[in-house]
Amino acid sequence: MLVATTNDLPGHRIVRHIGMVRGVTVRSRNVISDAIGGVQSMIGGRVGAYVKLAEAARQEAYDELVAHARDMGANAILAMRYDANEIMPGVTEVLAYGTAVVVEPA
Repeated sequence: MLVATTNDLPGHRIVRHIGMVRGVTVRSRNVISDAIGGVQSMIGGRVGAYVKLAEAARQEAYDELVAHARDMGANAILAMRYDANEIMPGVTEVLAYGTAVVVEPA
Protein backbone atom coordinates (compact mmCIF):
# COMPACT_ATOMS: atom_id res chain seq x y z
CA MET A 1 0.00 0.00 0.00
CA LEU A 2 1.40 3.38 -1.01
CA VAL A 3 0.51 6.10 1.50
CA ALA A 4 1.20 9.79 0.94
CA THR A 5 0.27 13.01 2.69
CA THR A 6 0.18 14.74 -0.69
CA ASN A 7 -2.79 14.93 -3.06
CA ASP A 8 -0.94 13.11 -5.82
CA LEU A 9 1.74 10.48 -6.12
CA PRO A 10 4.65 11.46 -8.37
CA GLY A 11 5.37 8.82 -10.98
CA HIS A 12 1.84 7.40 -10.74
CA ARG A 13 -1.54 8.27 -12.16
CA ILE A 14 -4.88 7.72 -10.48
CA VAL A 15 -7.01 5.25 -12.43
CA ARG A 16 -9.84 4.92 -9.92
CA HIS A 17 -11.02 7.09 -7.05
CA ILE A 18 -12.58 4.97 -4.29
CA GLY A 19 -13.24 7.51 -1.55
CA MET A 20 -12.50 8.29 2.05
CA VAL A 21 -11.05 5.60 4.30
CA ARG A 22 -10.24 5.71 7.98
CA GLY A 23 -8.73 3.88 10.88
CA VAL A 24 -9.60 4.72 14.45
CA THR A 25 -8.45 3.62 17.86
CA VAL A 26 -9.28 4.75 21.38
CA ARG A 27 -6.54 4.43 23.96
CA SER A 28 -6.33 5.22 27.64
CA ARG A 29 -3.42 5.91 29.90
CA ASN A 30 -2.75 3.53 32.74
CA VAL A 31 -1.57 4.02 36.30
CA ILE A 32 2.01 3.00 35.51
CA SER A 33 2.26 5.36 32.49
CA ASP A 34 0.79 8.18 34.59
CA ALA A 35 3.30 7.58 37.39
CA ILE A 36 6.28 7.42 35.02
CA GLY A 37 4.98 10.36 32.99
CA GLY A 38 4.43 12.41 36.14
CA VAL A 39 8.00 11.89 37.28
CA GLN A 40 9.38 12.64 33.81
CA SER A 41 7.31 15.82 33.53
CA MET A 42 8.73 17.10 36.84
CA ILE A 43 12.26 16.58 35.53
CA GLY A 44 11.44 18.27 32.23
CA GLY A 45 12.12 17.31 28.65
CA ARG A 46 10.68 14.46 26.67
CA VAL A 47 8.00 12.40 28.42
CA GLY A 48 8.88 8.99 26.99
CA ALA A 49 5.98 7.12 28.59
CA TYR A 50 3.46 9.29 26.76
CA VAL A 51 5.44 9.33 23.50
CA LYS A 52 5.32 5.52 23.50
CA LEU A 53 1.56 5.58 24.10
CA ALA A 54 0.99 8.17 21.35
CA GLU A 55 3.11 6.24 18.84
CA ALA A 56 1.27 3.00 19.61
CA ALA A 57 -2.09 4.69 19.10
CA ARG A 58 -1.00 6.27 15.79
CA GLN A 59 0.38 2.96 14.52
CA GLU A 60 -2.83 1.14 15.41
CA ALA A 61 -4.97 3.78 13.65
CA TYR A 62 -2.63 3.67 10.62
CA ASP A 63 -2.85 -0.13 10.40
CA GLU A 64 -6.66 0.09 10.51
CA LEU A 65 -6.59 2.75 7.77
CA VAL A 66 -4.49 0.57 5.47
CA ALA A 67 -6.71 -2.46 6.13
CA HIS A 68 -9.85 -0.40 5.34
CA ALA A 69 -8.34 0.83 2.05
CA ARG A 70 -7.17 -2.65 1.09
CA ASP A 71 -10.64 -4.08 1.81
CA MET A 72 -12.12 -1.48 -0.56
CA GLY A 73 -9.72 -2.47 -3.35
CA ALA A 74 -7.26 0.43 -3.13
CA ASN A 75 -3.53 0.19 -3.64
CA ALA A 76 -2.79 3.73 -2.43
CA ILE A 77 -4.01 6.33 0.05
CA LEU A 78 -3.58 10.03 -0.70
CA ALA A 79 -3.91 13.09 1.56
CA MET A 80 -3.38 10.93 4.65
CA ARG A 81 -3.79 12.77 7.96
CA TYR A 82 -4.03 12.10 11.69
CA ASP A 83 -6.44 13.68 14.13
CA ALA A 84 -6.75 13.15 17.87
CA ASN A 85 -9.45 14.09 20.37
CA GLU A 86 -9.70 13.61 24.07
CA ILE A 87 -12.96 11.75 24.75
CA MET A 88 -12.59 12.09 28.51
CA PRO A 89 -9.61 12.71 30.80
CA GLY A 90 -7.02 10.06 30.02
CA VAL A 91 -8.92 8.60 27.04
CA THR A 92 -7.93 9.69 23.53
CA GLU A 93 -9.31 8.84 20.12
CA VAL A 94 -6.77 8.77 17.29
CA LEU A 95 -8.08 8.87 13.74
CA ALA A 96 -6.05 8.24 10.57
CA TYR A 97 -7.84 9.14 7.35
CA GLY A 98 -7.26 9.74 3.68
CA THR A 99 -8.51 9.12 0.16
CA ALA A 100 -8.34 5.58 -1.19
CA VAL A 101 -7.37 5.29 -4.84
CA VAL A 102 -6.05 2.82 -7.36
CA VAL A 103 -2.87 4.04 -9.05
CA GLU A 104 -0.58 2.71 -11.72
CA PRO A 105 2.88 3.79 -12.80
CA ALA A 106 2.78 6.77 -15.17
